[in-house]
Amino acid sequence: MQDTRRTDMKLLEGGVLKEAEETIKADHVGNNPETDSDSATALQLFLDRIPINNSIPGIKNSPVVELKTGDTVKDAIEFLYSKNAFGAPIVDVLDPEIPLTRFPYRYIGFLDFATLVLWSLQNASKETGKGNFVSLLEKNPETGHTKVGELAKSFLWNPFFPVRLDDTLFHVLLLISKHRIRVVPVIEQSNLKVTGFVTQNAVIQLLLQSDGLTWFDSIAEKPLSEFRFENESVSFVYGDESIADALHVLFKSQTGAVAVIDRQTRMLIGSVRNGDVYLLLENEKIFRDRKVVTVEEFIRIETSNQDPDPTIERDMGALLSAGVLQLRNKYRPRMDSPVTNKKTDTLKEAMKNVARTKSDFCFQVDDSQHLLGILTLRDIILQSKVEH
Repeated sequence: MQDTRRTDMKLLEGGVLKEAEETIKADHVGNNPETDSDSATALQLFLDRIPINNSIPGIKNSPVVELKTGDTVKDAIEFLYSKNAFGAPIVDVLDPEIPLTRFPYRYIGFLDFATLVLWSLQNASKETGKGNFVSLLEKNPETGHTKVGELAKSFLWNPFFPVRLDDTLFHVLLLISKHRIRVVPVIEQSNLKVTGFVTQNAVIQLLLQSDGLTWFDSIAEKPLSEFRFENESVSFVYGDESIADALHVLFKSQTGAVAVIDRQTRMLIGSVRNGDVYLLLENEKIFRDRKVVTVEEFIRIETSNQDPDPTIERDMGALLSAGVLQLRNKYRPRMDSPVTNKKTDTLKEAMKNVARTKSDFCFQVDDSQHLLGILTLRDIILQSKVEH
């Protein structure tokens, strides 16, 4: 398996990407662009010649789980937790008589585990005392028994905008930038079922394969200070606030991460992310004590994330794991080791930083580790496709 994966990567680097580069050159679309607009156009043409099926060898690494519109929030959370799944597409089974010509796909959206848990915490009015998270949902049936299909019109819902295996990387970039979706489902054309996902981290990994090409470098080698990102402000909590406070801010911010700041020094000391929410089910004590344990104590918690195959996964990262959206992500940085960049760093340096650390974002800090902002993967992807 290890040799096969290395072979896939060599074919990727020397095959489809090289072919796309040569085609752009043959079409005389500026390998030596004179303007930023030329660079952006050339990069877009380059990405539009890279099909998904040839560029992401790990897109079918794991089976895709599904939720149904009639499932309750409690059932959905327990199911995703048992399957170690980050999230799942929602199958519309409420009205099976609706013809496919009206709704061409079986799915109406995508829900992730963390958002369901955070929403439940916000809406549950009765506490459980010594109970666990599931008992909270049982004690609050108006929350736990809510059907996931009823959440379709809320901001919790990720719309369903899939791609086919023969679509291109540029098509994926357009969907992520336009519709604010965290993952892009990949549809099997023969049966219209989701066969895998393209993650934002996988897209960053693929964009970095353009490193060295003039039309990519002319954009990516600019310092971060020259870009205008959507998330100029960043949500944060102080280390002496409670876990519950941090979870509340995490839910309200909708950025996927909350910075943790030392109240005395104002320095960045960590972060709480959507990917850490599963610990509320993994560790009942954390859940029960969430209103009294401080965030600083929480981010110091050790997790047994042992890397069983570092030579493969560390080298190839999201390219191999694009189809594996796991709750227990053993490659995620520790909560007390936030990924950071400075505004003097280039966009390419930030891309390599998040790719190397398998992070969904990086915080922008000054020389004293004071927080300046947050840079998400979507922010980076937007700069790679935008017309300058």
